[in-house]
Amino acid sequence: MSAAPHVDATPAPDPPCDRAEQPQVHGSLALDTYPLVWGPPGAMPDERRLRHLGQAMAEVLAGRRPPESVADRLTDRAYRDLVRAGRMIETDRPPFAGSVHMKEPRDGAVEMCVLVHCGERNHVLAIRLERRGVHWLCTDFETA
Repeated sequence: MSAAPHVDATPAPDPPCDRAEQPQVHGSLALDTYPLVWGPPGAMPDERRLRHLGQAMAEVLAGRRPPESVADRLTDRAYRDLVRAGRMIETDRPPFAGSVHMKEPRDGAVEMCVLVHCGERNHVLAIRLERRGVHWLCTDFETA
């Protein structure tokens, strides 16, 4: 019995966008400078790194971080939506991302929600990530 030849069916990552280089961010949580890469196909993302992404997205939506600082973690469409959304979280203090709840609706897609503590009123941030090659990119987000 001969083994089937290995075929790499992983799609190539999206080409880089013509965006400004990542700006320095003061007073905000720093993201790793490396793309979000999580193991072989089928491997679930690390909850700590997901919480950091949720924290950074919450800071952008609260007007405390420039959207360019998370641009490499989003698809082009999601990045345009983030820029267009502007300030959606009203808070007098820095937002704090709490626990992350995630599920995998299908292979190569993760949906997560993060409770964002903002003082008197908390918000929920939902983020959908999809595997593009070996990278996970945010394809959609929503907050309430």
